[in-house]
Amino acid sequence: MSYQQHKEQSGTRVVSCAVITCSDTRTQENDLSGHKIIEYLGEAGHEIVHYEIVKDEPDAIRHIMRDLVKRLDVQAVILNGGTGIAKRDNTFDTVVPLLTKTLPGFGELFRMLSYEAVGAGAMLSRATAGVVLVTDLYGAVNATVVFSIPGSPNAVEVAMKNLIVPELSHLVWETLR
Repeated sequence: MSYQQHKEQSGTRVVSCAVITCSDTRTQENDLSGHKIIEYLGEAGHEIVHYEIVKDEPDAIRHIMRDLVKRLDVQAVILNGGTGIAKRDNTFDTVVPLLTKTLPGFGELFRMLSYEAVGAGAMLSRATAGVVLVTDLYGAVNATVVFSIPGSPNAVEVAMKNLIVPELSHLVWETLR
């Protein structure tokens, strides 16, 4: 089966999503990137079941991620912020060990698209994606697709328009097979 046939078979399922902004300075009022992610997901017909801003602290990020991946009503988590190389950028280093399966192509494609827009500075991004599998006490497995993208509005636009929204339904369908 070709990729296109496979994607068509997955349909256009509505995905229930959590949006997490990792930042020491953003608030609900000035979180342009978080609101932009919610807007893109809504325009694509997806459902937002959780939105939160957490400090870019490993313990805070780990805590919210552990809670979200256990929820049956969360099929995808999109984090923004904390993917650079500054001292306070902790999201990538916290999220990657939680991933059961990684999607290296996501980060590669994101950096390629970013390079077209901003040049060599694109290499500073540690955008990543993958799947977290959690088994409950009864042996049932819950799969959650996770994206971790930079917090700049331009980076959010690149990731959401070109990568996440076009493949989100297909990715979640794959985790349910």
